[in-house]
Amino acid sequence: MRPNGWHLTDDIDDFLGRAGDFLRSRPALHNTPLTAIEKLRIRGADASGGTVFGRLESAGEVRAVCYVRPTRRLTVTALSPEQADTLAAHLVGLGHAVSGVVADHDTATAFAQAQQRHAGAASAPTWRARLYRLGTLTPPEPVPAGRGRVVDERAQLLRWCGEFVAAVGETPAVDADSWAASRFGDKHFTFWETPDGTPVSMAGSTPMVGGMVRVDPVYTPAHLRGRGYAGAVTVEASRAALAGGATDVVLFADPANATSNALYRRIGYVRVADFTGYDFS
Repeated sequence: MRPNGWHLTDDIDDFLGRAGDFLRSRPALHNTPLTAIEKLRIRGADASGGTVFGRLESAGEVRAVCYVRPTRRLTVTALSPEQADTLAAHLVGLGHAVSGVVADHDTATAFAQAQQRHAGAASAPTWRARLYRLGTLTPPEPVPAGRGRVVDERAQLLRWCGEFVAAVGETPAVDADSWAASRFGDKHFTFWETPDGTPVSMAGSTPMVGGMVRVDPVYTPAHLRGRGYAGAVTVEASRAALAGGATDVVLFADPANATSNALYRRIGYVRVADFTGYDFS
């Protein structure tokens, strides 16, 4: 039995062999590490090179996991304040400089405070999101005229994903050369089309991992909003995930956007937790 505490490795297969069951045990809460680590595994050593994976063990069981990408940004599953302090101290002791953290709000805040104590790093919140999990799918009424259609039309997807990235302030921008390696490259996409075949809204979804599919992104051009298209296309993408065998269908919403949060609740999504990202100076 390995000793209690944090164990770090750059071997993704060893990490998944020891921590994979833990990640799959709470697929909704663990949706980000599930999809991100699976993407690294599929893409191979060139993609995962420089990433450090960690697991917290106690009494022979994995209690939490984390990973630090070459950008030095830490993603971590739920921790108590004491566990967050131990992780921050461990990373500092090993010389791993961390530029930021993303986790559920309480964990991220506890780690940011620990990072201040152990590394003298001030923190500032830079990202907030509310995680929802699908309960009973409830199509909106009335449904706008048209239909959902699974698509792989690169030109339209590039344009809309580019507009989405710009609208939410993400970096880097996406173009034809960077598409395959971007966070959109491995996703499935659904359009909502008007009766004449004009696409008016888009929803992406991740490949299924551990029974979980995340709907992301959902985008409607500004001049077409307020007509029910986003709800319709989200229902179509959610229905497709369920039909494909997903047991957990999740999505993130901006907590400050009352319209989108109300929409997702109307169609059957239930709040799970709030997440926060901090940058460290």
